[in-house]
Amino acid sequence: MTRARQDAGHPARTRTAVAVTDEGLPDWLLPVARAARTVAPEQLSRFLPPETGGRQAAVLILFGEGERGPELLLMERAGSLRSHAGQLSFPGGALDPEDGDPDTTGPLHAALREAEEETGLDPAGVQIFGVLPRLYIPVSGFIVTPVLAWWRSPSPFRAVDPAETARVFTAPVADLTDPANRATTVHPSGHRGPAFLVESALVWGFTAGLIDRILHFAGWERPWDRAKQVPLDWRA
Repeated sequence: MTRARQDAGHPARTRTAVAVTDEGLPDWLLPVARAARTVAPEQLSRFLPPETGGRQAAVLILFGEGERGPELLLMERAGSLRSHAGQLSFPGGALDPEDGDPDTTGPLHAALREAEEETGLDPAGVQIFGVLPRLYIPVSGFIVTPVLAWWRSPSPFRAVDPAETARVFTAPVADLTDPANRATTVHPSGHRGPAFLVESALVWGFTAGLIDRILHFAGWERPWDRAKQVPLDWRA
């Protein structure tokens, strides 16, 4: 998830209507859609939004189908950034005023807008099928709405701004569920959390926590060695 962009000097884009529907989803994705309808915030994270404060944001959890089956779209942040350098994340960022009401469709528009701006994908081919409960990222103060989507009509993607994004890629779900690619990260602060080693990189933190819970509640999780630890650099 990245910061909101400043679009001064650019004409305001026309905001199209967006709906949430699971109609026409592939069978393998239905368990995720069902879980999204019933999961509670505390089942996803121990960091829940405060009663006041925080900045509204959204991420797009985009499922596609590639040569190796189901996959997720991920981004790697540029190594030159002052914060979260090199970390892997979902496309996303803070809500802009033109995204609309944060309590209704604002997060949906923000997730699609940010994904288009960061990866160049065509949002017309993306079908939103679920919205997870809002979660909180204490270190940044973001209140994040995870938006679940199916890449119904895949389009080309790339790192639109190399200054912010090192690469954009798809991670096969088969790799994410492979016990050999799973570990527990240990942050210098002492916090422990799930992690995934995919595409020569480590997915950890907020993104890994969401992937971990989605795999669990969709029934895709395979037993893995939680004692296997990966230390995080002090800069992380």
